[in-house]
Amino acid sequence: MVFCVVLLFVVHPPSTLSTVDSAFPLQVVAIIPARFTSTRFPGKPLADLDGRPMIEHVYRRVEACRDISRVIVATDDLRIATAVSDFGGHVRLTKATHRSGTERLAEVASSLDCDIVVNVQGDEPLIDPRAISEALIPFADSSVQITTLYRRISTPSELSNPNVVKVVLDRSGFALYFSRAPIPHSRDPRGGWPPLYKHIGLYGYRRSALLVLASLDQTPLEQAESLEQLRALEHGIRIRAVETSYESIGVDTPEDLDEVRRLLATPASG
Repeated sequence: MVFCVVLLFVVHPPSTLSTVDSAFPLQVVAIIPARFTSTRFPGKPLADLDGRPMIEHVYRRVEACRDISRVIVATDDLRIATAVSDFGGHVRLTKATHRSGTERLAEVASSLDCDIVVNVQGDEPLIDPRAISEALIPFADSSVQITTLYRRISTPSELSNPNVVKVVLDRSGFALYFSRAPIPHSRDPRGGWPPLYKHIGLYGYRRSALLVLASLDQTPLEQAESLEQLRALEHGIRIRAVETSYESIGVDTPEDLDEVRRLLATPASG
């Protein structure tokens, strides 16, 4: 009599959200677009934050990401360019006629030899380097062209705040829509709310996708919401979103800067 023994092993599929390998195979450059003029907070990249300009805090945090090979500030303002040079950062002066940060980003990227361009906003002084690495993970799939980050909304004030951009996702983790309005709407809240997510304004682009996106005309939804990422969606370019546990605060007003100062005074945030 022959006995057959079958051994069963549970093999878990590899997670695309695992830690990024230290030898990331793509050449990644981070560009920080920064402009001096701002309706709500003029000159905010140079605002003092713990004795240093805010743009330096952003630069140092991006520089600390192990997957970034180079960091560049893109600006059309000599005051910002001088401040970046003074702290030893790399800076590129760009045209003053750009309509958006995406166009400013593309001007610099067009002269770079790289695979991926990461766009970090110049008003994110608390951005976590690990969050940048998370945004790079989906590029292991060659079909992914643009990535971004999101977090769960934790307070009602975030949902109603137009400065907190909301995002709705499909079942594969791609963005369906971004809005300053509270989305999705729940017709009957008694039945429970669907997941509510806020957008973290960090993007990863394949360099080729960025150059194409910057060449496209602005779109009606982009102009209505004043959200550049809607240009990609309206032109059929998908954006892969990654949930992050790392919080960041965009500085849109002097009051936001005061909040960042308070957080930096806490040892865990510095």
